[in-house]
Amino acid sequence: MAPKSVKSAREGGPVRYRARVEYDGTDFAGFQVQPGSRTVQGELEVALSRLSGDRRVVVHAAGRTDAGVHATGQVIAFSYPGPLSMSQLQAALEALLPRDIGIHGLARVEAGFQPRHEATRREYRYTLWNGPRSPLRERYALGVRGRLDVDAMAEAANALVGRHDFSAFGGQHRQPIRSLYDVRVRRSGRTITIDVSGDAFLRHMVRSIVAALLRVGRGEATREDVAVALGSRRRAFAGAVAPPHGLCLRRVGFEPRLEQGSKGT
Repeated sequence: MAPKSVKSAREGGPVRYRARVEYDGTDFAGFQVQPGSRTVQGELEVALSRLSGDRRVVVHAAGRTDAGVHATGQVIAFSYPGPLSMSQLQAALEALLPRDIGIHGLARVEAGFQPRHEATRREYRYTLWNGPRSPLRERYALGVRGRLDVDAMAEAANALVGRHDFSAFGGQHRQPIRSLYDVRVRRSGRTITIDVSGDAFLRHMVRSIVAALLRVGRGEATREDVAVALGSRRRAFAGAVAPPHGLCLRRVGFEPRLEQGSKGT
């Protein structure tokens, strides 16, 4: 049963929903709507408009991923004014959305739910393919041909964990202080993954961190260089940023009270 604070369409008010969205970011100009460009938010809103009598339904997200960045665990919310039940709406969206977007775990939430503000944790993974050229793998991973010292990368990553001013890895922002809970670098065969989790991220922050760790892996920088760059608050390593296609938003976490009743999202 839906909470009392959530109105049903039959009661005359829009229903607030939350869902997990998966997308292949290759052919998108990012998540956020941009005039004249194909975006994830734009495609979601087009589908919802068709199910809402051509009225615009604004979609809010936990994170605004950049052009070319993928997601398996993006969380969105929207207020649906139409007549469809939750199961009907889920099925209709699955039918209308393009092949590079999937929507899962539709669930009712309180009317004021905003995923960007309510989220307490975001987890990203950057994937490296450290082997011979592989067109299929390198659609979702950055191909790196030379040897990488994963142990040195992992050691340098530890210098970034904690609450810091991340201006060096995110550029100008009125509030550049963020908390990184964990940065893990692991190898499995020729695949190297860099998992970064934190409360929130500056623009290009994860990709800037990856670029710095790649320098360490190639022997061009050390843990100390990364720590000094972080403390300097100037753009680290001349503003180097790893390409977007290796990055994926994997999970968004919320307070336990918000997770209840939304299993599967």
